Amino acid sequence: MYALRATTKHKLENYMVELIPSQEAVMQILKRTGAFREGHFVYPNGKHSPHYFQMPLAFRYYDTARVLAVALSRKFRLDKDISSQLPKVSVISPSSGGIPVAFGVRDALNAEQIYWAEQERSGERMFRQYVNQGEVNPCIIVDDIIRSGNAIEETVELVKSLGARIIGCGAIVRFDSAPSEVEGVPIKSLVDFNAQMYETGEECGDCKQGAPPEQVRY
Repeated sequence: MYALRATTKHKLENYMVELIPSQEAVMQILKRTGAFREGHFVYPNGKHSPHYFQMPLAFRYYDTARVLAVALSRKFRLDKDISSQLPKVSVISPSSGGIPVAFGVRDALNAEQIYWAEQERSGERMFRQYVNQGEVNPCIIVDDIIRSGNAIEETVELVKSLGARIIGCGAIVRFDSAPSEVEGVPIKSLVDFNAQMYETGEECGDCKQGAPPEQVRY
């Protein structure tokens, strides 16, 4: 009987993995929706890049948003520490950009709670909802894209200050330059992207070729 249960569970896990789209398939979705573009871009911090992600463009379509959020949720379900605690889990977004992801993941996991944070003018990251110490369930932090990891790390500190534990973290896209884990918890993503970022125009190949730059925002 035990062997049968173990075999059934193994088959279910393999089925879940098969339902998660490949990195190539996710990138095709992002390209099709305009959420990923190639060209010559200059970010607000002055860095140059031949790539630009504008993730909200993918989440303006319900079907696309659901596909991406459900795919990420399946990665969480494969984690025994997370699946064993459902539904008494909180899904948290560190910024407004991650809110559609958080709602989609919460729905897919049937998690009890959802919260989102924003960076105040003072630079401090705070929850939009009023939250008391001890009210937050074990947390999964999700975002649309993780570039540097600063917002994730600030949200981790915010969650810890409320006495909650981090059991999961993930994003649709994670830059290779970003951390691969937080608080010992691996960051799950649908795409691990090798971002080419140049500190100045002198280092940028597109600038050397005279390609006109496009100023973009995060």
